[in-house]
Amino acid sequence: MYYKTKGYRIFSVCNHILLVLISLSCLLPFIHILAVSFSGSAPANANMVKLWPIDFNTDAYAQTIQNPNFHKALLIGAERTVLGTLIGMAVITLAAYALSKDQSFFRSRRFYTWFFLVTMLFNGGIVPTYMTIRTYGLMNTMWALVLPTAVNVFNMVLLMNFFRNVPKELEEAAVIDGAGQFRTLVSIYLPISLPALATISLFTMVFHWNSWFDGLLYISDYRNYPLATFLQTVIVQQDFNKINPDVNVLKNISQRTVKSAQIFIGTLPILLVYPFLQKYFVKGIVLGAVKE
Repeated sequence: MYYKTKGYRIFSVCNHILLVLISLSCLLPFIHILAVSFSGSAPANANMVKLWPIDFNTDAYAQTIQNPNFHKALLIGAERTVLGTLIGMAVITLAAYALSKDQSFFRSRRFYTWFFLVTMLFNGGIVPTYMTIRTYGLMNTMWALVLPTAVNVFNMVLLMNFFRNVPKELEEAAVIDGAGQFRTLVSIYLPISLPALATISLFTMVFHWNSWFDGLLYISDYRNYPLATFLQTVIVQQDFNKINPDVNVLKNISQRTVKSAQIFIGTLPILLVYPFLQKYFVKGIVLGAVKE
């Protein structure tokens, strides 16, 4: 058998070693962040913490939980993620269903397909997009974070290819029974497309949860930042005093431990959601990429 050959065994060992190294490169920084968040101020500032907490305490988490600005940023981030995912999935599903039809059924299908593909390759840029958002009066609102990113063409193409693999006999049977297009989509396509829908929903959730740049552009009041923008301001811009006005409390706590605690709490929701959608992940991507 081919899998018993010497060359295959060498390839298998090298492949496993490579996968372990890649996994460690993703896991070790997260463990380091977690260890710093539970460490004392002195060892954290001295950069002595590696993969295990030194002078274990939970003061950073207590400070983070008591921070009203962090609470508000967490709620705004959750609101953006839920609202953006619902709107994005509704728009993507409707567009993918229409574009999955044959040219004979949807005569303008080729035009709209190229229209979406062009927008995936080219965009107006930051300044025209900013002027558009301001002209429509969306500045400092949740809609400025949700509406411009509602249509993700890459995800739409994945879902469109998945819909094309749905047996036509099922749709024909639904039409014979008197179902219209919307009823066919809801009763036939969506129930058997759960792997693709779960996968694209995960993509959309992660995108909205981690997006920070548009928050800096379109939200001028830092108290209305979503969580990703809040963390970017604290960690990258080092603007710690503006984000947390209670500076006196922070004198006895390392900023590194507080930042690490905020990073861990900010990552936790996605870590909790991912295992429930992971079982659909591979199947949704593979079937969405297969063409007849």
